[in-house]
Amino acid sequence: MMRFEALSALKVQKPLVVKELEKRSELYARNVFNDAKMLQFLTEESYNKVQAAIFSGGKIDRKIADQVAEGMKAWAISMGATHYTHWFQPLTGATAEKHDAFFDVMDNGQGLERFGGSQLVQQEPDASSFPSGGIRNTFEARGYTAWDPTSPAFVYKTTLCIPTIFVSYTGEALDNKAPLLRALHAVDHAATAVAQYFDKNVRKVNATLGWEQEYFLVDKALAQSRPDILMTGRTLVGNAAAKQQQLDDHYFGVIPNKVLAFMSALERQCMLLGIPVKTRHNEVAPNQFELAPVFEEANLSVDHNLLLMDVMKEIADDHGFKVLFHEKPFAGINGSGKHNNWSLATDTGVNLLSPGSTPMKNLQFLTFFINTIKAVDTYEELLRSSIASASNDHRLGGHEAPPAIFSIFVGTQLGEVLDELEGVSKGKLSPQEKTELKLNVVGKIPEILLDNTDRNRTSPFAFTGNKFEMRGVGAKTSCSKPMTVLNTIVAQQLMDFKKEVDVLIDKKGLKKDEAVFNVLREYIKTSKRIRFDGDGYSKKWQDEARKRKLSHNKNTPDALKILTSIESISLFGATGVMNEKELIAHQEVELHNYISHLQIEGSILRELAYNHIIPAALRHQNLLLENIAGLKEVYGAAHKKLTEPQLNVLELISEHMVGLKKTTDRMLEAKQKVDAKADIMQKAEAYCEVILPFFDTIRTHADALEELIADDIWPLAKYRELLFIK
Repeated sequence: MMRFEALSALKVQKPLVVKELEKRSELYARNVFNDAKMLQFLTEESYNKVQAAIFSGGKIDRKIADQVAEGMKAWAISMGATHYTHWFQPLTGATAEKHDAFFDVMDNGQGLERFGGSQLVQQEPDASSFPSGGIRNTFEARGYTAWDPTSPAFVYKTTLCIPTIFVSYTGEALDNKAPLLRALHAVDHAATAVAQYFDKNVRKVNATLGWEQEYFLVDKALAQSRPDILMTGRTLVGNAAAKQQQLDDHYFGVIPNKVLAFMSALERQCMLLGIPVKTRHNEVAPNQFELAPVFEEANLSVDHNLLLMDVMKEIADDHGFKVLFHEKPFAGINGSGKHNNWSLATDTGVNLLSPGSTPMKNLQFLTFFINTIKAVDTYEELLRSSIASASNDHRLGGHEAPPAIFSIFVGTQLGEVLDELEGVSKGKLSPQEKTELKLNVVGKIPEILLDNTDRNRTSPFAFTGNKFEMRGVGAKTSCSKPMTVLNTIVAQQLMDFKKEVDVLIDKKGLKKDEAVFNVLREYIKTSKRIRFDGDGYSKKWQDEARKRKLSHNKNTPDALKILTSIESISLFGATGVMNEKELIAHQEVELHNYISHLQIEGSILRELAYNHIIPAALRHQNLLLENIAGLKEVYGAAHKKLTEPQLNVLELISEHMVGLKKTTDRMLEAKQKVDAKADIMQKAEAYCEVILPFFDTIRTHADALEELIADDIWPLAKYRELLFIK
């Protein structure tokens, strides 16, 4: 069967357009065991205990757990649930679940629905095959999932899903959620203490997160013809289409009807699950789109993003699409990221990164603003490590995403404010100096932010009005990794800040405002190297960053080395986020993931070369040979002029086919040697330095053959077919 006919045979039924009859507000959180549901299904005692656990981390005893479980079960069954699961986030980067039925059998043989506190609070799944980085042996299945009451349970299809952490028998984190929760606790404790300089009523500070999820949609039938898309999430070979994104006509363009139907169905399901999605639009590359929610508390926001990606895959499948979260699924066009918009909010309703109506509120803003800058400056290399992956390496610095060098954009006007503060005299301030500082410098900040619209898209970490936007996060990366690092470094920085301010107040006799200004002044000076408002892609910036001694870890193995440094072990230990054993484990798992991704890609390249591309090249060669033989038979010696083009194509095909075969053979030989390495860091570095270059050469030969071989013989869907949804 010809390629076109084969692809046509795979076409799926056109999806129906979803009719949006119900208001989003009426759908919102219908399937979530939220505050309103708890008030309805829990006793007053159990409700108050759960609220205390959410607010301050208070413990829930067995009696209360039983009451909560009974109420949760009653609600879930009323929603049509037949099973429950502990929904957790192992170090694979995805989510995991094991479903158990509410059904049980009593001693007298009678059936009943049962779900108690012990099943709610903790389970011991047979999860020995999840990566642990050496924390436990494969034969020790004693990993425990434990209920996280700060993220509400929800019903998806017929299953009650209970968000949980995943830890070893000895308490070490085996997941991404446990470290995140510890980091959020650390930043809450540190930020609350600092916020009380300005408002004694503050009792809690939540880190907030609003992610922007970019993704590609491709026709499911066409994706099934591409082993590379199915196995790796990206195209390992393929020529650019004549028209791609150069006309900028897709960006913010009219959303295709088929895509709009998918988006509508997705958004409805998101509403039911309490994911507050708000924005949808076409992105820069063809077939690329973006979805963004209203910001939420960071832990809940991370859970919602992971849930969203699971739901997207299912709904895309229903609509005849395959959704691609890979950071660089197509060469030559923009890849996909997941911008993380981060801020801090108090329980009194104040965004600590938003200026207020008085100089005192603006001083509070400056305190958290400058401390965040200082934290990023001190730990920029660690922050870079949090977004490292084999797939994101293809995207960072590719003139579509921020570079691997971390810097902060604050804008010209805020930069001038920081420069003025840097020039403030050290020590006690005169009344005139205080008035000048508060009214003419600090007091003007709200006006400045109104005009702070210069959004430098090349900046990895940009201040955008009332939040910092971390732009280097990859589209398929769990937000928990960068959020764990960011909240940890800010927590440590705020603790250091408070110590310094308290010393100036207690031992130097400075007033609180003077002490704060003195410490901030030094931070502005010592963190100046991290501020950069220019073109992050330029060679000039790379040279300048080197002079400023900023790290430039271009690949994942280099970026991950910082995880087990003395400084990192000290930081995570002091904040209680991760111990040394956990850090070593996380580094090992990340390196293993990196190696595994490249191993899979190497195997798929071999399959494409040997089983798809070379056979197609041989078929085309045979056609050419038949044509040459036929012309020779008809025209005799005169055939030479007529067959010159065929002979040239024949030679080019042979040349690239030989190159493809030899390079693939050499890659496999090199791969065997690299796989024999025992040290995981050395193996990862070898994959990066030795194996990856083969991928580019293999692609060069494969793409050349695609241009030479007849369209109906070429076995893989081409970019022009994959990238344009009608």
